[in-house]
Amino acid sequence: MRFLIQRVSEAKVTVDDEVIGEIGDGFCVLIGIAETDTEEIADVLIKKMTGLRIFQDENDKTNLNIDTVGGNLLLISQFTLYADCRKGNRPSFVKAGSPEHANRLYEYIIKRCSEHFPNVQRGSFGAYMKISLVNDGPFTVMLDSDELIKPKAAGKKN
Repeated sequence: MRFLIQRVSEAKVTVDDEVIGEIGDGFCVLIGIAETDTEEIADVLIKKMTGLRIFQDENDKTNLNIDTVGGNLLLISQFTLYADCRKGNRPSFVKAGSPEHANRLYEYIIKRCSEHFPNVQRGSFGAYMKISLVNDGPFTVMLDSDELIKPKAAGKKN
């Protein structure tokens, strides 16, 4: 699972010329889901994302998390985060999860985030979307479950 997190001062997603999700200060998060991803993996990435201290405190230090600043979330499914560009010029998306699996986990992520944040907006799974945002900083962070979770498991002794 991959979360591409952009700290924004505003962001919106449009489908067929209609704004379907819009936020002020917070995170615009593009979410890529692989076939091997699970709810447990989603929970780890959600916890990491919401704990990231990438908002400025009164001394201009990045010391505050999204909860502390009362930030908003715009969550957008983005299978192209699993593009494999190693061969040729046409990306392969074979590592992306099937639409059914990815949509189920995307909905799970929205539900879990909505339990803790009053303003969680969303894109439209599978739709052609236009995303507009003002990246604040700019500040962009990639969370990848392969880097966050699997190395820990590989280092364990049986």
